[in-house]
Amino acid sequence: MMISSRICHFARWRAAIAATILAALAIPAACTTLARMTVAQMSRAAEVIVRAQCQANATGWDAGDIWTFTTFQVEEVWRGAAPAQISVRLLGGRSGNITSVVAGIPRFQAGEEVVLFLERTPRGDFSIVSWEQGTFRIRRDLRTGEESATQDTASLATFDPAARRFQAGGIARTSLDLLRAQVNAALADDTGTKP
Repeated sequence: MMISSRICHFARWRAAIAATILAALAIPAACTTLARMTVAQMSRAAEVIVRAQCQANATGWDAGDIWTFTTFQVEEVWRGAAPAQISVRLLGGRSGNITSVVAGIPRFQAGEEVVLFLERTPRGDFSIVSWEQGTFRIRRDLRTGEESATQDTASLATFDPAARRFQAGGIARTSLDLLRAQVNAALADDTGTKP
């Protein structure tokens, strides 16, 4: 009886420690805050802006963290220079029995088309400027063929420093041509010339 009681006590103690560790690990993900950026700000911050189609996802460990590596086929380059195929590295993903989730990180499915505002990483691949804010999903109206873009943050609250509060306010269902015109205008204003 005494041994059984000690085993039960030990099991409860281990469960309490495991729950504490998991709660501590969850805190950084819950604290992710994105400051709102306009299309113009993201256009200036991005080294490369592309329209691309997702090809595949893979996950792996690097420097002690799980990363998701997404391969995209580049369809159009709106700013900078990009090869025909690029790899985008984003924190989090699933490796074996371990899942890492970071709020504000976009995930992609093979076949979907997007506009991405990108910056190079020290590893030579790319990351997305302001994560979900720098991600626009392309939709095509089956009846008219018209393409529109919706920012991943269209329904996500981001911090607006001017208003000093969190607000949902991303771009939803805007014409793809209008989005490109906004990018071109921002780059022309920045350099005084056309991009």
